[in-house]
Amino acid sequence: MATSFRPFLVNDLFGDPALYVGLRWTRRALLFDLGDLGALSAGRLLKISDVFVSHAHVDHFVGFDHLLRVLLGRSKALRLYGPAGFIAHVEGKLRGYTWNLVDAYSLSIEVHEVQPDRVRRARFACPRGFRREDAPDVHAHDGLLVSEPEFRVRCVELDHRIPCLAFALEEPMHLNVDKVRLDRLGLPVGPWLMDVKRAIRAGEPDDTAIHIAWSDGDGRCARTLPLGALRREVVRESPGQKLVYVTDVLDSAENRARILALAKGADIFYCEAGYPERDAARARARYHLTTVQAGRLAAEAGVRQFAVFHLSPKYRDCAGELVAEAMTAFAGGSGSRPRSRTSNRCTAQKPMQSGEIPRSDQR
Repeated sequence: MATSFRPFLVNDLFGDPALYVGLRWTRRALLFDLGDLGALSAGRLLKISDVFVSHAHVDHFVGFDHLLRVLLGRSKALRLYGPAGFIAHVEGKLRGYTWNLVDAYSLSIEVHEVQPDRVRRARFACPRGFRREDAPDVHAHDGLLVSEPEFRVRCVELDHRIPCLAFALEEPMHLNVDKVRLDRLGLPVGPWLMDVKRAIRAGEPDDTAIHIAWSDGDGRCARTLPLGALRREVVRESPGQKLVYVTDVLDSAENRARILALAKGADIFYCEAGYPERDAARARARYHLTTVQAGRLAAEAGVRQFAVFHLSPKYRDCAGELVAEAMTAFAGGSGSRPRSRTSNRCTAQKPMQSGEIPRSDQR
């Protein structure tokens, strides 16, 4: 089955969090977290329409400036979503610059701040020097941030000693085209199939006319067929994809319950695994998960694929061990303990010396 979402982590296992998700068949992408974006081309950055930020620690938000620099001067509306206090964080970033020569630019930034009982909203328009313009709140959101025919994004609030959001990206239904049946009907592959899929996802009636035009050796051809006939003959419906993104959370009963409800049955589960299990006390003090805790969450949620990221740079020399520990816990399931590891090769880096520059991952 062709996949609708094309996700990849922008940085390596120890780099800043940023998950890029291309949307198949469209020139559009979503971004989860705004860590260092230097590895992304301008072309990929220009496709981003929506950014979902877990929290505003520097390693999750420092890429805002880079994205802004690329989008500035473009006719584009960018939507940002984040936890409590997020509007003020974006406003502070924008106020750090002078905007006296941007009157002709049309970039606008819509910021959505998730509160327990509402979503606060504000708009920052480039022609007005990115001055803040508040919009009416959205009440009773129930975690649903975006709902479009092709996808929806939901969130839950988790505890990182501050509110931190986890996200689920879901495809309501997956639509495949049977090319063999298409050939039998004498119909070509083409952009018109996107119109068919959009109409089906939008719940259009079966008598909706679908116009098909193409060129062949005999010249220009055109046909009009009802949506219902195309749905029955050439389109195959199946359950949609589900991708879940979780980072920077304490291993607590409340967090686990919320993560499991969000991630249940996900096709891909991206989860931080910052520390090896032997350093569980350190992980707890820093409000992060261990490899084993992340693996058990994935197993209990019944996800199909499990991907770890955001490992602490303290363990850069033994990435394989941390990944293996997480995958062992995942393979072992929620009811069994992973085999113990006695190797002492996976140790933290030496304490920072006076005068050294601290790392930016806030761990």
